Amino acid sequence: MQGLRRNFLSGTRVFNSLCGGAAIRRFGYSANRIVDVGQPTSTSHPQLLEDGEITPGITKGEYISRRERLLELLPEKSLAIIASAPVKMMTDVVPYTFRQDADYHYITGCIQPGGIAVLSHECGLCMFMPNSDPHDVIWQGEVAGVEAALSIFGAEKAFPISSIHKILPDMIGRASKLFHNKKTSSPTYEELEAFHRAMQCGKVKDISRYTHQLRWIKSPSELKLMKQSATIACQALLQTMLLSTTSPEESMLSAKVEYECKMRGAQRMAFNPVVGGGANGSVIHYSRNDQRIKDGDLVLMDVGCEFHGYLSDLTRTWPPCGKFSSAQELLYDLILETNKECVKLCKPGISIQQIHYSSVEMLRKGLKDLGILKDRSSSMYHQLNPTSIGHYLGMDVHDCSMIANERPLQPGVIITIEPGVYIPRCFDAPESYQGIGIRIEDEVLITETGHEVLTGSMPKEISHIHSVLNYGHSMATEAPLVGAAFNL
Repeated sequence: MQGLRRNFLSGTRVFNSLCGGAAIRRFGYSANRIVDVGQPTSTSHPQLLEDGEITPGITKGEYISRRERLLELLPEKSLAIIASAPVKMMTDVVPYTFRQDADYHYITGCIQPGGIAVLSHECGLCMFMPNSDPHDVIWQGEVAGVEAALSIFGAEKAFPISSIHKILPDMIGRASKLFHNKKTSSPTYEELEAFHRAMQCGKVKDISRYTHQLRWIKSPSELKLMKQSATIACQALLQTMLLSTTSPEESMLSAKVEYECKMRGAQRMAFNPVVGGGANGSVIHYSRNDQRIKDGDLVLMDVGCEFHGYLSDLTRTWPPCGKFSSAQELLYDLILETNKECVKLCKPGISIQQIHYSSVEMLRKGLKDLGILKDRSSSMYHQLNPTSIGHYLGMDVHDCSMIANERPLQPGVIITIEPGVYIPRCFDAPESYQGIGIRIEDEVLITETGHEVLTGSMPKEISHIHSVLNYGHSMATEAPLVGAAFNL
């Protein structure tokens, strides 16, 4: 033992000498404890956040700038109250996975429940934070409190939520106008007498018209997150397309796309995936995903994921068997050409509504030429496609709903282009077209010179789809041979 001890000490001295005497310090425990504030920080999660970022990719400076721009839009002596999203329960003890309200997230960077943000020209950002309950900490972990509001989120003032009834009424009383987020309005402030009086006087308005105006045009850092979200969704859907050749089950394809998104860094799906095989594809927001896809049928998949608060949304339709039928191909070509022509229209100055009108004209003509519609002006068209050509996309799937589709697009806005046709089995059309649903959806960024398709890496040309599916079938054929070679 003495010999082993001498060798160990000798080796340690040599190691210390080689490392400049820093070995013990380098590998020792740090006396600085990492503080848990209920969400990732650059200290607790250096693999996710750079120094100076409150959420991945978005710095404290950008959050401060957002608040400053919001105050510039609000009338003088206004007060804005924005509550965090409520926790929704699946059962009496099991909550649904929490997702923060987009406006509260956009203004504060706090992705936790229980807080209320108050913004004014007089005091800047004042945050009312949930009280830390030792019992809740045991079961659910730490939450951001007053200290985090000041040091992490950059609030000028912060108080426990339990003191809101003492502080907020005076702030409301001094304000000439009051704004709040109607979607997440909370009894915590709505039940205050001062808020009741403001409501009766007609002083209270919805803040969304201002926050959506800010969120509509994405900053460079937001565009980086949006592009990554789109890339993840494209890669995940491509892997799912390959799987469909051997596992044509709606449930399996739904599970596969979610798995692939999360393995690539997405925190969650943007919405429950639409996986509609055969006639299920003609149900626009079909979500059961519980049927086997019959040989020869198409599958329509509408998917998207969330990457650090920013969402993707794309749709592809294909035949898992590997080949379109003649009727399917004719109808698919119509939707594909409409998609491509509408994407070409995307540029500053045009509106979603104008693009929509163009898509309706193209689809009406095409459906008449195929014998599915009796004439181009037929009101029956709206039974086959009651949707708009697209929507805004960002922190919500249908983002910035307060911005009208008639508004001219500007650089930095992201929209979807998603022509489709949904023919029920009972529709009076040639039998070969009955029960077919096709949608092709892309994300399009409006740029200074035109547009950029963020989902362009996901195949949509028929020849490219055939190549992917043929590859999937060939892999399935080779797999048993590889397994046999290794006695698997």
